[in-house]
Amino acid sequence: MTKITFLGLGVMGYPMAGHLMAAGHSVTVYNRTTAKAEAWVAQHGGALGKTPADAAEGSEMVMACVGNDDDLRSVCLGPDGAFASMSKGSIFVDHTTVSAAVTHELYESAKAKGISFVDAPVSGGQAGAENGQLSIMCGGDQEDYDWAEPVMNVYSKLCRRIGDSGSGQMTKMCNQIAIAGLVQGLAEAMHFASKAGLDGAAVIEVISQGAAGSWQMSNRYETMLDDHFEHGFAVDWMRKDLGICLATADENGASLPVTALVDQFYKDVQKLGGGRWDTSSLFKRLQMV
Repeated sequence: MTKITFLGLGVMGYPMAGHLMAAGHSVTVYNRTTAKAEAWVAQHGGALGKTPADAAEGSEMVMACVGNDDDLRSVCLGPDGAFASMSKGSIFVDHTTVSAAVTHELYESAKAKGISFVDAPVSGGQAGAENGQLSIMCGGDQEDYDWAEPVMNVYSKLCRRIGDSGSGQMTKMCNQIAIAGLVQGLAEAMHFASKAGLDGAAVIEVISQGAAGSWQMSNRYETMLDDHFEHGFAVDWMRKDLGICLATADENGASLPVTALVDQFYKDVQKLGGGRWDTSSLFKRLQMV
């Protein structure tokens, strides 16, 4: 049993922290909206911290799954941040999707305090978190990863260290770049089928068994055809992630023309009022524009 603090109880963090509790760990939670943390404690047990520092007091491992760079800094740094109360020899595991720059910053800040830091963004969406089937891509020192991996395995189907600090975040960028093109391709194929007068479900049933098949195709085509876009990862968050990808590409010289184009398509979805729709709403954009 490990004494763990979990910071951030959104659609991902809430079930992830629940898996830790179910596995027998001692879990203290913190969430910016206190009512969400109170609901988690009422459902799972455990303890509630008033601030990240309060929640992290005495924990061997602190895990976070928050919104963006600024959110992550706020739960780590300052007098109320987790680093203020974490003891030397403890470890911070960050499941947030953020820039590699803030990861490097917090890695160095943690190390200066004698705290280990592993960046460990996840893929698999809300369903993956709820079912304990996330893919976790990690960066950090090998010995720190080796310590954290058995705990993360509670809610993962695959957990792997890619390299040094920031490598996990860079890998998550690759994940989002690949997804952006996949979803747009799927949306265009379904839109084309509709315009051609074809049965969309029948088309997908056939092509999903060939080279065009993908997780997105198998798991999203029915809801796309049903005009239902309340599943998983929201457009607002995808644009945040693609913004990180494009900014990093400007720094390292990578060419991401398709990613840049799909980012603008998601901007169109936001203008349609779909900021909280899931990423498969690229299909709805084609139906409406």
